[in-house]
Amino acid sequence: MLLRCASALSRLPLGVLYAIADTVLFPVMYHVVRYRREVVQMNLRLAFPEKSEAERKQIAKAFYHQFCYTLVEILYGYHISDEEMRQRVVFENMEEVNRLVDAAGGGIFMLAHMGNWEWQASLQQWLSPGVKELNVYRKLKNLGMDKLMLAIREKRGGACVEKQRILREMVRYRAEHQPVIVGLLSDQKPRPEVTRTWLTFMHQETGFLDGGEMLGKKFGYPVFYVYITRTSKGHYRSRMEVLSADPKQTKEGEITTAYARAMERNIIEQPELWLWSHNRWKWHHHDGM
Repeated sequence: MLLRCASALSRLPLGVLYAIADTVLFPVMYHVVRYRREVVQMNLRLAFPEKSEAERKQIAKAFYHQFCYTLVEILYGYHISDEEMRQRVVFENMEEVNRLVDAAGGGIFMLAHMGNWEWQASLQQWLSPGVKELNVYRKLKNLGMDKLMLAIREKRGGACVEKQRILREMVRYRAEHQPVIVGLLSDQKPRPEVTRTWLTFMHQETGFLDGGEMLGKKFGYPVFYVYITRTSKGHYRSRMEVLSADPKQTKEGEITTAYARAMERNIIEQPELWLWSHNRWKWHHHDGM
C-alpha cells in the first residue's frame, strides 16, 4: 500500500511537489509541530558561534525548506528516468575514481547527510562496467517503510546491505572477483564507549565512525568523500574527493580526520544542506569513560 502511494505521488510534476513542500510540509514542520526546532537551534549555536541569532535563524529556515524539498525529491526520484537523474545529480572526478577503483578492485565512498543524500545512490550509473555499488544501511523498524526505502535506494541498480553484513558481503564479492564500491553515511554519532576517533569538528569535540577507514585499510580500497553542493533547486553536484588512494599506507585516524575536514568545508559552504535536526553532539569523549 505504502509503495503504491509513493509510486502515485512520484508521478506528479516536481513543481507540484515543491509547491506541496512549501505550502504544506514546511508550515506544518516549522510552525505547527516545530519538528526538532530546539535541536536545530542548539546545533547552529554550537557550530556557528560567530554568527548572529538572525543569521542562524535564516540558516535554520533555509534548512527546513531544503529538508522538505529533499522529502519530495526522494519520492520524485522513484519514478524518473536514469537520464533525468544523471542531469539532476552530476558526479565529478569520476575518471580518477574509476581509474583507482579499477586498479584496486573496489573503493569506499563516504558521505554526509548533505542536500539530497538519497539521490547519491545513483552513483551506479557513473561507475565502470562491472563495478557494483553497495550502500550500507540500517533496517527500519517499520517494515512497510523499510520496503519503500529499499525500493527507492535500489532503483538505479545499486544494492543495500545491512551494516552487520557488509564485511561478509565484501569478502564474498572479492572471492568472486567482483569489484565493488561501498557507500557509507559516516556523519552519524557513534556511542562514546565504542568511539575510537575524537576530533574537533565545527568547534565541538565530536566522535566519528571509522568504518570507511577500517574497510579501506582491510581491503586496500581507495577512499573518497562525496562533496555535495546544490547548484539549483533539484540539481546537485557531487564531487568525488580522494581522501586516500592507498589507505594501507596511512596512519591510524588519518582518513577519518580527512573525512571530517572535508565535511566541515562542505557544511560551511552551504550550511542549509546539512541535517541539523540530528542531535550530533549528544555525547562527549568523557561520557564513555
